[in-house]
Amino acid sequence: MIFAAISSPSSDAIELGPLTFRFYGLAIAFGVLAGVWLAQKRWTAVGGGPDDMSRVAMWAVPAGLVGARLYHLTTDWRFDEGLVEALKIWEGGLGIPGGMAAGIFAALWVIRREGWDRAKFLDAAVPGLPLAQAIGRFGNWFNQELYGKPSDLPWAVEIAPENRESGFEQFDTFQPTFFYESLWNFALVAFLIWVHKKKKVRAGSLLAVYVAGYLIARLWLETVRIDNATEIAGVRVNIWMSVIGIVLAGGWLLLRGRPEEQSDTDHPDDDRSDDSDGAADDEGGSDDGEGGSDDAGTGVEEIEMAAPDDGAP
Repeated sequence: MIFAAISSPSSDAIELGPLTFRFYGLAIAFGVLAGVWLAQKRWTAVGGGPDDMSRVAMWAVPAGLVGARLYHLTTDWRFDEGLVEALKIWEGGLGIPGGMAAGIFAALWVIRREGWDRAKFLDAAVPGLPLAQAIGRFGNWFNQELYGKPSDLPWAVEIAPENRESGFEQFDTFQPTFFYESLWNFALVAFLIWVHKKKKVRAGSLLAVYVAGYLIARLWLETVRIDNATEIAGVRVNIWMSVIGIVLAGGWLLLRGRPEEQSDTDHPDDDRSDDSDGAADDEGGSDDGEGGSDDAGTGVEEIEMAAPDDGAP
């Protein structure tokens, strides 16, 4: 018996006059704005230009959308639905791995063209990526898609009969995997900021931390989801892609991501303090020597003054 559940929205769009706004698209748009805002704030804090991140977003965001859609069409699209349906991105169907790859390559191209410090720029921008994903995932809630196995947990999500996957029509509530991913991404934002602040990895390696961190969660979520997906050797293709991405990101962190160890030359003050201590000792020794010579001189003068008295009749 189900005592509580999360209700799904009754509508997936809002109409303002002749215009129709899909909540799925609005969620993605708000996510992008939030991600760019955070990235720009961090970039400005390290001396970057106030409009640099927006200039990158002008290229990276469209490239990411195209890459995400192409990834979905390549891995999960059923071509018998018609080519026109492939263009309806507002109805869902964006593969994040493809969006990540295309958006990052576009950003790297802009960074190189502008001559910016690539490592510093990426470290500033990366936390904005999971923030955008965390907000954008709420679009799946409005579309009632990408949910998991049937569940009677208090936070299970209700799915309308027309949106239930084939073979699961008799169930009312399911695991809200899109909420799980959203919460994970919010936590990942905080983790990335902490890693960068504490300098846990080498400059420019925060991107690998993000890739590994996101795909670890995606690896688990793919085992919970029940939507139709292309499989290779009986395993969902996104699981394969997650494993490959984790291995590549983990390898990068092991080989090139470790923070640089500080050498003795990084602490010149210690050397100067040692030299100054030695110099102080030398000065102290010379003072003692000078003090000893003064005492000796005084004794000689006393002897010379006493000599005539001894020889007097």
